[in-house]
Amino acid sequence: MESRTAAYLRIYTTLREQITNGDYKHGNRLPSKRILAEETGTSVVTVEHAYNLLLDEGYIEAKERSGYFVSYTSEDSFPVGEGGEIETFAEKVVTDQYEASLETFPFPGFARTMRRVLSEYGEKILEKSPNEGSLFLRESLSRYLQRSRNIHVSSEQILVGAGSEYLYSLIVQMLGRDKVYGLEDPSYEKIRKIYAANGAEYDLLKLGSKGIQSSELRRTDAQVLHVTPFDSFPSGITATAGKRQEYIAWAKKRHAIIIEDDYASEFSPSTKSEDTLYSLEPEKTVIYLNTFTKTLSPSVRIGYMLLPEKHADELKEKIGFYSCTVPMFDQYVVAELLNSGDFERHINRVRRKRRQIT
Repeated sequence: MESRTAAYLRIYTTLREQITNGDYKHGNRLPSKRILAEETGTSVVTVEHAYNLLLDEGYIEAKERSGYFVSYTSEDSFPVGEGGEIETFAEKVVTDQYEASLETFPFPGFARTMRRVLSEYGEKILEKSPNEGSLFLRESLSRYLQRSRNIHVSSEQILVGAGSEYLYSLIVQMLGRDKVYGLEDPSYEKIRKIYAANGAEYDLLKLGSKGIQSSELRRTDAQVLHVTPFDSFPSGITATAGKRQEYIAWAKKRHAIIIEDDYASEFSPSTKSEDTLYSLEPEKTVIYLNTFTKTLSPSVRIGYMLLPEKHADELKEKIGFYSCTVPMFDQYVVAELLNSGDFERHINRVRRKRRQIT
C-alpha cells in the first residue's frame, strides 16, 4: 500500500512539474493511462489516481473519449479571462452558514488527551512557555506539516500564538507599518480591521473566479500580499494552480512578501491536501499562517506562523521580546493530538464525509 501511494505521488509530482515548467503546455494532451503505466512500471489504477489529483487541483481536464489535456495556464505570462463579477460569489455565502459548518474534534478524544497530558506531564504544564512557543509543540508541528502538507520547516522557523488575529499584529511589527498590504476584496473583514488598527496602509484587490485578478496585481503598489488561497471567506474562491504560481512570481519580481492564510485548508475534500504557497517557495517569499480554530474547536485559541528560511532570524529578532500567549497545557494537548495521529484521523473522517456529500 505504501509503495503504491509513493508511486502515484511521484507520478503526480513529476507531471505537475512538467506542466508548470511548460514541458506540457496549455491544451496539450497527456499520455493515456495505459501508456504512462507502462512507461512508469506501475498500474493503470496508480496512474489514474495521479491524474485525479491533477484534475482536483486544476492542472488538467478530462475530455470524454479523448483523454486528459492540460488546463493550467500561468496567469503571469498569459492573459486569461478572470470570470464573473465578485459580487456573485459573495452573495452565495453568509456568515451564519459558514460558522454552522464547523466540524469540531470529538469531545471524548479531546478529554482523553487532556487527562493524559495532566497525568504524564504533571507540573511541566505550569512552566512558562518559551517566547516562540514550546519546543515540544513546534517539533510536533514540524513533523505533522512534513508528513501531511509537504511542508519542510524546522522548529526554529515556527512561532506559536493565540490565534490568527494575534499573529496578524505580529506580522505588521515584523514587516513594518510603512509598507502597503494588499488584501483580497472581498475578504474576512477582521483582517482589514486588524491591519488598520496596527497603523498599516492596505489596498483592496478585487477577486476573480481564480483568485486576485491579474490586472489588480499589476496595478497595486503593495509590498505585502495577504491571501487565502483555499476557500477564501466570504467568496468561497480557491485560487487555481496557475494563480498560486502567479502570486509567487509577482512576489519574487517585486521582492515582496506573501502572507498565506491557510485557514481550514485541511478540510479540502480532495484526496490529497491542497498545495500551499509555502511548500512551493519556502525560502524567502512566503509567511504561512494557520490555526486550530476550525479543525479542533473555536475555543482552541492556538495559531502558528512559519517564517521563510532565509528571513527567519531577522524577523524573529523584531518580535522576540513578546511572551507566548498560549498556556503550556494547551500546547501540550495539541502536540499530543498531533503525535498520536488522532488529529489526522479526525481530519480524514471529515474529508471523507465531505467527499460523500459533494
